[in-house]
Order: sequence, then C-alpha cells, then structure tokens
Amino acid sequence: MSSPIPKRIAGLKSAMSRVAIDAYIIPTADPHQSEYVPTYWGTREWITGFTGSAGSAVITANHAGLWTDSRYFLQATSQLKGTGVQLHKLVAQAQAEYIDWICSQLKPGQTVGCDFWCFSLSQIQAFDKKLTE
Repeated sequence: MSSPIPKRIAGLKSAMSRVAIDAYIIPTADPHQSEYVPTYWGTREWITGFTGSAGSAVITANHAGLWTDSRYFLQATSQLKGTGVQLHKLVAQAQAEYIDWICSQLKPGQTVGCDFWCFSLSQIQAFDKKLTE
C-alpha cells in the first residue's frame, strides 16, 4: 500500500505556489494551545504521517521537513519512511529551530505562511522579529 503523504504534500505545494507562499509552518497545536491536540486540529499528523504528540512541519517548494525532539526520533524515522518528509532532530526541545532553518533557506521578500490560530501572539511576534531580520 502506498502512502498518501506525498500526494498531500504535492497538493499543499501547489496551493502555496498559487498564493505565493514560499514556506508554510504546520505546528502541533490548536487555538487553545492544548497539550494534546484534538483530531480536528491534527494537520501536522495529516500532512506528514507522524503521530507523535510534539513536532512541527515546514513545507517549501523543494523540501518537506519535520522537526521533533529526541523522544520521537525512532518513531519519526519509522513513520516518515517513504513519505518524502525529512526528519530534523531538535537540539532543544522547546525551541522553534525550524525558524532558523527557514531564515537560512529563504531570500529577502519571500513569504512564510501558517495558520495563525495555532500560534500564540508571543510566538507570532517572535517569528515576525526573526523573519524580518
């Protein structure tokens, strides 16, 4: 049985291209910042196939990545196999290291998108500051 993940990622990349988004962040979060996300808000799991309770995905035109911490390295390696999603191993569990990766990959003027409902105001402000620099 083939994984539906590559088709889902291709569909997202196509939609991103149509609206000029160069990188899209998909967290493990809901609007209430719940520790355990209800199924309805399981976007990161749906797009990557990774079922762990912590992690963030970033999709660009040329890359699909999942950032998670050491608790999930073995699980992520297994679940991401054959999906085209690359595992990025977080050094610090509570850090948004994918923002540094995005900054290293994008050029000035490129656009980063996300579902703002899934981030706190302080997270968005920190992302804005880092990405603006």
